[in-house]
Amino acid sequence: MPVRDIVLAKPNYSFEKRQRDLEKKRKQEEKRLKKLADKAAGLPESAPDEADDDAPADADATSTSN
Repeated sequence: MPVRDIVLAKPNYSFEKRQRDLEKKRKQEEKRLKKLADKAAGLPESAPDEADDDAPADADATSTSN
């Protein structure tokens, strides 16, 4: 009985890369739309970060002026 070569399907890397790229673009578009919606609603993008940055600066200014 002769031994036959078993040929396995080769992975299609270009298809997989294309799917990853499409997923990345979809996520970026969702993020962009969310930012636009937040901006239209009047919500600041990074309000907690700005508040944290302002607090130490005010404390330093008060201590140096006395």
